Amino acid sequence: MEAQTAPEPGALVYDPVTQRVGEYRDTTGPYAMLRPIGGGREWQADPERIRPATADERLAAALKAANKRSGQTL
Repeated sequence: MEAQTAPEPGALVYDPVTQRVGEYRDTTGPYAMLRPIGGGREWQADPERIRPATADERLAAALKAANKRSGQTL
């Protein structure tokens, strides 16, 4: 199997462990650091398991972030 290259910073990736889409930030030690779309607390993911997010996953994550924002302003 080919070695997986790290995504570009800012790329949206899917973490199957947490079942979340996150913005790839960097790799720190053995972990990939991801941040939720729309901001929030970063989380650690296994860089071997993350993959580029599909269009549907990106859309669902963006919608979730927009709903969260609108709920906070009401």
